[in-house]
Amino acid sequence: MRRKATTIMLMVILMAVSLLAACTNSPEPPPITNQTENNADASGDNNTAEATDADDAAQQPSGSATETPRNETLYINGLQWGPPTNFNLLSGNPAFPVNYGNSRELIYETLFMINMNDGALEPLLGSSYAWIDDVTLKIELNKDSKWSDGTPFTADDVVYTYKLGQKYEINWTSYWDYIQDVVADGPNAVTITLRQDNPNKLTVTESIELIPMLPKHIWEAIESKANNDLAAIRKEFNESPIGTGPYKMFFYNDQKITIQRDDNYWGKALFGKLPAPKYITHVIYKDNASGDLAFKNGQVDVSQQFTPQVWKMWEGGAPIKTYLKEAPYYLPGSMPSIFFNMERKGLDNKDVRKAIAMAIDYKKISELAMSGYSADMKPSLTLDTPAESKYVDQAAIKSLQWTTDIEAANALLDSIGAEKGKDGIRVLNGERLGPFEIECPYGWSDWNAALEIVAQSAKAIGIEIRTKFPEAPVWTNDLQTGKFDIIMNTPAGNVTPANPWNRARTIMYSKGVAPMGEMAFWNWGRYKNDRADEIIDQIPTASEADAKQLYTELTKIWLTDVPSIPLMYRPWVFYTVNESVWKGFPVDGDGSNIPPQIAVDGAGIKALYQITN
Repeated sequence: MRRKATTIMLMVILMAVSLLAACTNSPEPPPITNQTENNADASGDNNTAEATDADDAAQQPSGSATETPRNETLYINGLQWGPPTNFNLLSGNPAFPVNYGNSRELIYETLFMINMNDGALEPLLGSSYAWIDDVTLKIELNKDSKWSDGTPFTADDVVYTYKLGQKYEINWTSYWDYIQDVVADGPNAVTITLRQDNPNKLTVTESIELIPMLPKHIWEAIESKANNDLAAIRKEFNESPIGTGPYKMFFYNDQKITIQRDDNYWGKALFGKLPAPKYITHVIYKDNASGDLAFKNGQVDVSQQFTPQVWKMWEGGAPIKTYLKEAPYYLPGSMPSIFFNMERKGLDNKDVRKAIAMAIDYKKISELAMSGYSADMKPSLTLDTPAESKYVDQAAIKSLQWTTDIEAANALLDSIGAEKGKDGIRVLNGERLGPFEIECPYGWSDWNAALEIVAQSAKAIGIEIRTKFPEAPVWTNDLQTGKFDIIMNTPAGNVTPANPWNRARTIMYSKGVAPMGEMAFWNWGRYKNDRADEIIDQIPTASEADAKQLYTELTKIWLTDVPSIPLMYRPWVFYTVNESVWKGFPVDGDGSNIPPQIAVDGAGIKALYQITN
């Protein structure tokens, strides 16, 4: 029962990531779960933020509501869309800069930092890691590391943090489906042992770059005060979190959150110096339009929100850059896709699904739904990036990959006997190919536009598809219960060492998936292929050479059966910078190998040591 519960917890987390990945791509601000609506005037004037009342000021850190010096402050947006509710990692809904999986490394650091450019894990609190055998991971810790209160960071903190996930149902509980134990090997080393009956090296490797470390000496006291009750622990506001990172809390209210550099930061020895900005301020704007205006005017230095037609900003003379100089401007980090209900008559035929895939105008989706931010589609289970494409033999799958080809799609349907009726819609085995409903949430404008294009494209090959845009909770229920014909979602929409395996599992793995009508958290279309299940089971413990063969075979199965169709490449974050105040932000080809993740996650933190003003 525990494994089932923790697996469901993992899928809920992945669903949340997918939700955030989708809605931050549209002009509307992302929905904020369990947060009050932000009624503050966030017009982009960074000089007017004040504490809302005396009670707020009393619980906040000692920073001032007045503006910090502009030449010492890096302003960012796009990571926080409502007033901060708490800074408690265990709460389930912490604010910037401690939100789980979104802004690690600023206050709470991880053992290693992922570099989305090449997929490498770079040292941070951990200095090195190695698999001693198929079930044993040894991690050496950086002996210089310490908490912001001066206490040394040790192996006991690592063990404590991991075992919080064993003790409570929290964000990293699901890793214990694969972990047998985590033990200290002296003060500066940790050994993670995998379960013999369910080893997964990929997922556990992911954990060392994903789980933020918590100080045992602080959180044991919080646990004790709460009588080890998770509900009570989650109520801890944690207004001045003790972390190992280069920043501490300075000030927050409903309009902004400011952190201040810790000049005693242990990482000066690792990075060679302290971060350039003394302060980092996240202004909480009411919508994307307000954030875009402030960014264009130089009141925001790093924007991590969707900006339509970003090139118009620099064409207008603003000193604005994206990571890539030319289209698609941003590095891909996920593939929002459509999924087919495998039990729906007509859609249960793989040639029908393949024909739909061949009919879709991907260029139009990129141009109209994504402002040109999606590169040419190369259908695969992997992103078209060096970090992922290396897992598949590209030459071996090329003949199975489709492109937009209406003539070939029509020929395929003709070959299986799908004849057009008087209304132009095809009939196959006595079943009319449509109307099929294709859905995603209302108001997710980029996804809405993409699905309209899919429906238009299908009409050209005699398949009737109608768009359906319910409210997000209805869409979520439809997705999980299989109450759909065709539905859009992002499979495993993050960059981690567990991808592309996790993405393949989300799309294709049938083991443990509830039947139609019951809740499923992956494989929403209930696709089933025994060989695909075998491969997905084998990959996590395979050698690198064997893994490539397995991924290639799995991708061939996916390209043949087409249980899903990626519609676009979407950035992990929308990294756009304004160099009015700060200069030297990393860009593609500058030789730094710093990914476009500044103040967000992973190795992008290194940009804070590179910028100047």
